Amino acid sequence: MAIKYVDGYRDKGLRKALVEELRKKGIEDEKVLEAMGKVPRHYFFEETFRNQAYKDIAFRIGEGQTISQPYTVAYQTQLLHIHKDDKVLEIGTGSGYQTCILAELGAKVYTIERIEKLHLQAKELLHEIGYKARFFCGDGSKGIANRAPFDKIIVTAGAPTVPDELVKQLNIGGILVIPVGDQKSQKMVTILKTSEADYEKIVLDTFRFVPLVGDKAW
Repeated sequence: MAIKYVDGYRDKGLRKALVEELRKKGIEDEKVLEAMGKVPRHYFFEETFRNQAYKDIAFRIGEGQTISQPYTVAYQTQLLHIHKDDKVLEIGTGSGYQTCILAELGAKVYTIERIEKLHLQAKELLHEIGYKARFFCGDGSKGIANRAPFDKIIVTAGAPTVPDELVKQLNIGGILVIPVGDQKSQKMVTILKTSEADYEKIVLDTFRFVPLVGDKAW
């Protein structure tokens, strides 16, 4: 591991406080909270902005993208009900932080990012800090058909609709979590695939994500 990746007592203390804040805000899945408490979020920040890492806020990472607010990461992850060895597709790698949370929970993560610079940065970072995932660069709105089906799919950008391609790539009994709305705000939507042709849809709370850009989105 590179020397610059140091997780000190102060970092661990701030992370513990963040986990308690998430618990107070309604995150109930102890496994998710435990994962949030283990992944060093400050590794995903430039040294200049390290003091922002354990605030419950989103933060810009360049290329018009953000590292999601910890509450949002925990909220989406909780909805996925991750089990060890679940095959999970993450659409929108971004910084790679959400990828690490999924990996910490024992998922086999396939993650796709359309912006090559972010794709390469996240791939290098996760390799350096010891988290494993399979990285792809391309249009996430179409999923990764040649690696389907997946047990779970998480979309970390706001879509105008639920792309049919993603539902098709779910296993029966699989879960898709995706923010759906306009480019200003979205409702978190959970899709539970009940058969090859049918699924249940649950519409939840309002969030604000960067737009999902691609052939099956904006």
